[in-house]
Amino acid sequence: MEQSAQPTTPEELLQARRRSLQQMTGRPLRQPEADGSPLPEERRRYLLEEIQDLYWNDLEWENVTGEEELEGGPLTELTFPGVLAYTRGLLLTEVPSDSLAGPAPRPQVVEDFLTFLAERVLGLRGASGGSDPDTLRMTSELLDQVLMVYHRVSPEDVGPLGPSEAMADQESTSDDG
Repeated sequence: MEQSAQPTTPEELLQARRRSLQQMTGRPLRQPEADGSPLPEERRRYLLEEIQDLYWNDLEWENVTGEEELEGGPLTELTFPGVLAYTRGLLLTEVPSDSLAGPAPRPQVVEDFLTFLAERVLGLRGASGGSDPDTLRMTSELLDQVLMVYHRVSPEDVGPLGPSEAMADQESTSDDG
């Protein structure tokens, strides 16, 4: 099967990553539940800015400390623990019975963040020699991990070759002709 050209828009990149996840799992991707109450634009923007700040802070911390650095580069799961925890929190559908507040899943904010990450990946790819390959790799892997949380795909569902590596193989195949 001939691969299409490398994605050039955030929407194309997200579609390609979702297709890849669906192929790896062999089933349709689950859509997260949304809270029935409307989310004011100001609140949505605030929640998005919070998760973006976590991304920048986690990334900067890794660049300064190199704490999660291994032979193959930093581990994405350990580099972005705040981002991944916040993502899970935005998608919570159950809370303990003694909780004072019920769940209020906000998948639209996670979708906004996925678009931000896709834009970032495309921007890092397009940077002529000025981008850090570790930042591109970690951001691309974070995009996949957030997609997996969003669609409730476990690491066992995708196997040892995760979405980022599979997408890189597909994208390099499409570059070959």
